Amino acid sequence: MAPASIMTVRLVSPRDKPTLSEAGEGWVAIGGDEVDLDPSRRIETATALEAAFAAVIPDFLALCRNLGADPSAVLAHTPSAAANVSDLGLMMAWSRLVETWAGEGRKTVLVCADPWLYRHLAGLPGVNAAPPPSLPGPLPRLRGFAARLRYGLRAALGVRAKPTTPQGRSWLLSYANPQSGPDGTDAYFGPLMRERADLCRMLHVDCPPEEARRLNGGGRSFSLHHWGSALFALTGLPFARWIPRKEMLDGPWGWLVRRAATGEAATAQGAAIAWQIHCQRRWLADAHPLAVAWPWENHGWERDFCRAARGLGVASAGYQHSSVGRFELNHHVDANPDGLASLPDRVLCTGAVTRDALTRWGLPESRSRVAGALRYGFARGPRWDRDAPLFVALPGDMALAAQMVGAVSRVAPGLGRKILIRPHPVYDVAVPETHLVTRAATGLGGQAAVSAVIYAATTVGLEAVLFGLPTIRFIAAGCIAHDILPNTVNVPAADEAGLAAAIERAEPPPTVARDDVFAPVDHDVWRQALPLPKAAS
Repeated sequence: MAPASIMTVRLVSPRDKPTLSEAGEGWVAIGGDEVDLDPSRRIETATALEAAFAAVIPDFLALCRNLGADPSAVLAHTPSAAANVSDLGLMMAWSRLVETWAGEGRKTVLVCADPWLYRHLAGLPGVNAAPPPSLPGPLPRLRGFAARLRYGLRAALGVRAKPTTPQGRSWLLSYANPQSGPDGTDAYFGPLMRERADLCRMLHVDCPPEEARRLNGGGRSFSLHHWGSALFALTGLPFARWIPRKEMLDGPWGWLVRRAATGEAATAQGAAIAWQIHCQRRWLADAHPLAVAWPWENHGWERDFCRAARGLGVASAGYQHSSVGRFELNHHVDANPDGLASLPDRVLCTGAVTRDALTRWGLPESRSRVAGALRYGFARGPRWDRDAPLFVALPGDMALAAQMVGAVSRVAPGLGRKILIRPHPVYDVAVPETHLVTRAATGLGGQAAVSAVIYAATTVGLEAVLFGLPTIRFIAAGCIAHDILPNTVNVPAADEAGLAAAIERAEPPPTVARDDVFAPVDHDVWRQALPLPKAAS
């Protein structure tokens, strides 16, 4: 370890016009700022940053648990440890990485324009910091208030007369999704409503009123907006934001907490979550459901839902509908300030692999069951052929998706192999097409043959493993791409620098039984979780 008095890391902002003053000094631009420095001395950080994130997970969970104790924490994503929608964990990973470099005596120039992260890094041992960038002042708060006011106005205008709904039924609480239909087909719950005429569906407030009307073809789907109070929308939502308590703002991670709180308060997000909580509480009290199931991800509004339902004697069933990868820490019980109290009565898992993962993360086995995969009914996948095209599955994160497009496009000429890029079905990105790189017309299941699958932060990677296809996880630069694979499933991973070599070495993965991940639907488990109305049972 280098003595703390020896400053081996120089921290500057882009405005300082940084230079490399010593032989052997490398540089890193945190946040992707354009920097006029020798590119050959740029330090590749993708793999090291991911390792730093893995190392800081215990601290990250402890911090999120403490932040979650704030009464307003349910209005934010940060306290939920949701690394796909909050970058607090990424900032903590940068801190761990810089602290390691300084401890090793590694000569490094850090270029950082983020004023909060800059102030945090400046306080680390071994970091020699220039004067920090200015903080943004009141502008983010004003922008956030305007956004929440606008959201409140729209919410108030969307309130309609409350419809008459069946009492004492079991319900699905689901998000808006283009793949859901008016016949009861649901993007998360598949054909469950078509198979169970007694079930009703309540649509999350992210579902616009016109979409809710489209989905109500059978008269069993309703919009939560109808249970909202226009007065609350106008008077409460503009002020709905997460306000961390002072001790968290002044603690060892204080600057990063301030950064997260400022970012969340600069949007309408707090208003949207507050509206969901307000509407779902009023609906629960009005409809007296027997039980409610929803796509469970342990976000703030879900924690509030669990507490409210339990207080009213309503059974709650969280459907673990997708994956529980090693970085999907929002599923971790240690992220909850009240532990099991804000978790569903039972968690219905797609398979034994994800149930085991949740058990390792603190969910008692008595609180979970394998209910089967309602979303995944895929048949045979493409065959493996070394000479077939590469298939690249892009995630919903558009910045990450654009980074992947750039990386595979740059390695394409050296591979001399056709590359098919499939954007996320909801979040499209531009794909500059060449004689080697084209957009895929269908998803992975629609391909006849592929030589390998490259993915990041999408369950297509898990599907590829289950199909027995060579699968490569892309490691992003400057961010943490959610690893959706469980700890028991491993595939090669590569950043852009190692991507070509990983493709050349790609081989089919060890066999993973599909039923262990996406089990057949167990209708008995679903009937226990969502019982029939008492008169019909």
